[in-house]
Amino acid sequence: MTTAKPAPRGDLFDPRCPTRQLLDRIGTKWTSMTVKVLAEAAPGEVRFAELRRRMPGISQKMLSVTLRGLVRDGLVSRRVEPTVPPGVHYRLTGLGLSLEGPLSALRTWAEAHVADIERNNRLA
Repeated sequence: MTTAKPAPRGDLFDPRCPTRQLLDRIGTKWTSMTVKVLAEAAPGEVRFAELRRRMPGISQKMLSVTLRGLVRDGLVSRRVEPTVPPGVHYRLTGLGLSLEGPLSALRTWAEAHVADIERNNRLA
């Protein structure tokens, strides 16, 4: 029996490429916003409800899915207080803090060029 050969690292054109899969996860607007809010609070924690308040337009389900993925990837840590109801707190890990710089650069680029992109879309 033959097994599928894993995609070589760095081959973004191969859907099995680990780098491509990671970019799919961290390249969303909700991930960028979540990391930004948590980075602003670093080294402190932010409760779930506060994250939701600071991210207009995100549903409870989408925030839960985003946070679950960030925790699974080791970018965010989660702490649950044994209260009723439980208090759930999030903070960036060192790895998550290292992601804030590149995401910040991307947000800065987007802010600098959004007018050009919108103008090009109107002309298309």
